[in-house]
Amino acid sequence: MAAAFAAIGGKWKLTLVYWLAHGESHFAGLRRRGTPITPKVLAEQLRELEADGLVERVETGPVPAPVIYRLTPYGKTVLPVVESVRVWGEEHLQRTPGGIAANEAMSCVHPVG
Repeated sequence: MAAAFAAIGGKWKLTLVYWLAHGESHFAGLRRRGTPITPKVLAEQLRELEADGLVERVETGPVPAPVIYRLTPYGKTVLPVVESVRVWGEEHLQRTPGGIAANEAMSCVHPVG
């Protein structure tokens, strides 16, 4: 459990893996999608996911060219966990009186393949 939480624990890591499961993205695209995530925290979470081999950072040219983030083959192995947590979260919202309304930008309504 400790190893799993070290790799995918944290406030935004599972959400970032979920978003990247649906396609690669530039930093700015992830930033727009995750409105409440500060750029500093987003960069930290992406660096940690990259250090653990779950996310790949692809430079598209010389600076200031955009950088693309995508899941690695190893990162895709965590998708069953992400999908289980997503499904559990939906069920939890239904059980919770006055549950948190889904924020469109932050929603994770599409299943992970």
